[in-house]
Amino acid sequence: MTDSSPWNDRRRGARLAALACAGALALTLGACGSGDGDSDNAGGGGGSSTTSAGYDAGLPSDAQKKGGTLKLLSAEAFQHPDPGQAYFQLDYMVAYAVHRPLYYYEPSNSAEPIPDLADGEPDISADGKTVTVKLKRGIKYGTVDKKAAINGKEVTAADIKYAFERALNPSVPNGYFAAYFTSISGSDKAKGGDISGITTPDDHTVQFRLDEPTGATLAKALVMPIAMPVPQSYVAQFDAKQPNPYETDPEKQAFSGPYMVQDYQSGKSMTLVRNPNWVAATDSRPAYLDRIEWVLNADANVAGRQVFNGTGLVNGDTPTPATVRRFARQAKQRISFSPLGNRWVPLNTQKKPFSDINVRKAVLAATDRRAMQLTRGGALTGDVATHFLPPGIPGYEEAGGAAGPGVDYLAKPAGDPALAAEYLKKAGFSSGRYEGDPIRMVSSNDSPAKETALVVRRSLQSLGFEVSQRSVDQSTFYDMCNDIDQQRKIDVCMNFGWLPDFFDGLAMLNANFNGASLSRINQNPALLDDPKINKAMDDAAQIADPKKRAQAWGDVDRMLVAHAVAIPWFWDKQPNVVSKNVHGVIARWNATWDLSYMSLK
Repeated sequence: MTDSSPWNDRRRGARLAALACAGALALTLGACGSGDGDSDNAGGGGGSSTTSAGYDAGLPSDAQKKGGTLKLLSAEAFQHPDPGQAYFQLDYMVAYAVHRPLYYYEPSNSAEPIPDLADGEPDISADGKTVTVKLKRGIKYGTVDKKAAINGKEVTAADIKYAFERALNPSVPNGYFAAYFTSISGSDKAKGGDISGITTPDDHTVQFRLDEPTGATLAKALVMPIAMPVPQSYVAQFDAKQPNPYETDPEKQAFSGPYMVQDYQSGKSMTLVRNPNWVAATDSRPAYLDRIEWVLNADANVAGRQVFNGTGLVNGDTPTPATVRRFARQAKQRISFSPLGNRWVPLNTQKKPFSDINVRKAVLAATDRRAMQLTRGGALTGDVATHFLPPGIPGYEEAGGAAGPGVDYLAKPAGDPALAAEYLKKAGFSSGRYEGDPIRMVSSNDSPAKETALVVRRSLQSLGFEVSQRSVDQSTFYDMCNDIDQQRKIDVCMNFGWLPDFFDGLAMLNANFNGASLSRINQNPALLDDPKINKAMDDAAQIADPKKRAQAWGDVDRMLVAHAVAIPWFWDKQPNVVSKNVHGVIARWNATWDLSYMSLK
């Protein structure tokens, strides 16, 4: 999932976060931090745990009790209520409360998924080309319309097969199938119909046959919403229509999770109520709350004050800077900051001047990443990055952890002009200053993107670059920096961010830096197509052993840094706030609330 700072509004390959859409964390927020952003080693990552000044909202508690109504207040609205299309942080909060995928991350552990619909771990064949999953028995659908034919029917393997197949239906435009599932045999020929590589030997077994030995990767991706069951006998009638009622009227959905959608008003509100057909014995979720009410398109500043002063309330998307400051100063025990994702500035590796690795290294050396960090809110809201894999993702430690891989051109977060000049001399500029043609930079005109872009522009100008900058709205930025023809004309896309679709190095690096992305899903803004890096990624995707896989993706990260393909500069921490009587539980894999684990005190 990608971000153009603020999080980019896109559906085609990168899961969206609500992070910063309700108002970016401004420069003044830096005052809330501890001041550790002022030291030369401020680039260190904060680890994978949820942190705050005095409250860890990431853990369930044995003292939690059932009952009550929780209300979420959001400045934003949902993007895609249909699980086949869901690819947005808010959508995920709902989807994982009302549906059940094959595998699921418990809120306090984003490293190891647990079986959800599945009855045990996936079986990966020795050649890596077949993945077999057994399903639990006795999981039944609930519907708001009690007369619906599917109400009370058992979830079967055929429902998983159809969930994958409908993702290729034009009425269900899935944003990530091309990134993770094209190796399934027959998927290239399916147009929303049968995928021959997905079979159901019996009602409780689904099998995936692959054209490539990437079973380990597919198995990891079975935590995504595409692996939530969709019964064809009931939903095909909706999928034949555009717009699709399964998307526009989510009350019509067949729910397998502990809750159901009720009283949905597009852009205004959504209510979740208990699913009467949910069987707690088959599920790890405690589902404490009786009712969850979501207010959409709320005034963000008013919502922050209501959460601070009221009861039974939490943020539905990212709180405003004013709200974060108030909680950080006056109610530290009710605000948490959850690490998730990264940000980087891609450089066009196929076009002069950045086709020269020494010019790229000069730019990395000169860039004031600490000043960039301040545009996002300072150390409280994220760490200065030293490489690409963020804390918590397998491969992060293998790539160097907080300290990074140790290259000289990323050693000083505030920039190193003298070293930058030396690299420019190696590139043939004897004066130590760039003397070539002007470069073209494209940026989003939203805050804090425009402030971050200004820092990078000044760093480039300090090296002698004449920068022609075009500032555009967020959606236009995406269209320009992910359209292959326009990409070739741009030198710097300012800037990108990414959230992991699942906790694995592949989910952070492959789509953004593998040359195959240029022809497949166009999410490689650096236009990187290095045969050695491509092969290293392809090889890493086939590794099943967790330790060896983490090492392989750590090695890929080191290769990307060694090639100076982009400026890695920020590892995000998302703030979340609660009213005084709410026990908030963070889904660390999504950096926001896990509604099925939350409760009222």
